[in-house]
Amino acid sequence: MSQPSETELDVESLLLPAWAKQSTDTNRYANFRGDEGDRPERGDRRGGPSRGPRPGGDRGPRRDGPRRDGPGGPRAGGGGGRPGGRSDRDRRDAPRSEPPPRLPDFDVNLMPEDKGVEGLARQIKLTGRAYPIFDIAHLILKKPDRFTINFRVVKQGDQVAQPLFLCNLDDTLWLSEAEAMGHLLNRHFATFYQTEKIAGEAPKGTYTFVAQCGLSGIVLGPPNYHDYQAKLHKLHTERFARMPFEAFKARVKIVRDEAVVKQWLDNASFKTEYTALNVPEALKFATREEVEAHFKTTHLPNLVKSVEAHTLLGVNIGNSAPVLRQIFRLVVEDQVRFPLKLVNTLCTQFSRLGLQFFKVNKTITHVSVARPAFLDMEATPVSGSIRRLIEFINATPKCTRRKAIEALAPAPAVVPAEPAPAPAAGEAAATPSLPVPTPEQSALNADLHWLIHQGHVIEFANGIIETAKRPQARPTPPPKPEGAPQPGRSPRAERRYLPVFLGLPTLPGV
Repeated sequence: MSQPSETELDVESLLLPAWAKQSTDTNRYANFRGDEGDRPERGDRRGGPSRGPRPGGDRGPRRDGPRRDGPGGPRAGGGGGRPGGRSDRDRRDAPRSEPPPRLPDFDVNLMPEDKGVEGLARQIKLTGRAYPIFDIAHLILKKPDRFTINFRVVKQGDQVAQPLFLCNLDDTLWLSEAEAMGHLLNRHFATFYQTEKIAGEAPKGTYTFVAQCGLSGIVLGPPNYHDYQAKLHKLHTERFARMPFEAFKARVKIVRDEAVVKQWLDNASFKTEYTALNVPEALKFATREEVEAHFKTTHLPNLVKSVEAHTLLGVNIGNSAPVLRQIFRLVVEDQVRFPLKLVNTLCTQFSRLGLQFFKVNKTITHVSVARPAFLDMEATPVSGSIRRLIEFINATPKCTRRKAIEALAPAPAVVPAEPAPAPAAGEAAATPSLPVPTPEQSALNADLHWLIHQGHVIEFANGIIETAKRPQARPTPPPKPEGAPQPGRSPRAERRYLPVFLGLPTLPGV
């Protein structure tokens, strides 16, 4: 059998109990010393570890004077707080931190990936086991490639609260055309333009220091150079637009290292030239501004368009706008806490694929190939093998398939064979063959398979097998006395509606 890939869902292994997933080769008590359960030493009144006596003897007497300014008064030091602390007025005058900006409004829905749901349904039908639907939802949420996310704009009348733009080149979403254009030029610049460096004259003059960005490490050049301000604003716009310009400018530092100054001189002695690709005529541009203007008029209308809704695979959201990534993270965290919406979608998809649902102990919803259906062996004729199997399951607590096979169809005793000779040099070792089931075991598995797919037996995800219980008889309501009014209608209502039924006029106040 081929091993499943990381993106495939294997409910057989991922929904096992925790004790079954642990490796048997690991010694969990390797570092156990035997004194971990001793009671720790008693700490002082503040809950910390016990302290020894002060250097120099016992504690001295209390300081003179009361600790407070009277019964219930403020502590010494002024301001009603600790000594040296801020008063209430200082706290009121202190600048308050601004609340985080409000996220734009979108209708966001998580949907399981269709192929993954089809694979899950195929595996449930093959094994016949019943799985908790909420556990399957958490299993899907563990990896973003197992579900999709749909963004839909919210309209306020005829106006859209926040526009949404789709980049067709890499299937990403953005909040504006300018944001999408910046993404395309940063990620796919080489697809549309070719960059060439042409040797030129080095800057004239003597330079002993240069300015360097403290965030990115980019050397901007001397502050008195003619294009310094342009480079500074351009770097802030392209990479640190969310930071205030003054705060970004404060992170620029002056470097007097000769190696850094020489690096700037070498870079400044070259001139950059851009050549347009994928156009009928070869065009060359001297500055990045000319490239952006050409891209905006030539390529942007074909690559970016406004949409009202779009569905992305969870993995692709990492290349979209940062605000959308934040919304995606909040939605996933909310679903991980309680995946009700995802469960409702899963139930719809599983129902369309022919699976059934039922509750265990009226609390936990399970999905399986069939709903529990009680098999009345007194009223329904069954074979002797099926009768023995059902009686064994009812009589065995926490029965499993292995227990049933070992008890009802045990394998014959195996005579130890002679050890196989060691493989010669250069020959691969023979793979041990799996034990072949006996005809009795195959018949028992066939009976169990039929019972499970008919709903008479339920096999849960942890391997426990139970039979469907007899439905409880509903209590018969007591007979109604003759002439009693209908339920939910008072005698006064009877008097009111009787004339209407007979075609007579009603009297006011009746």
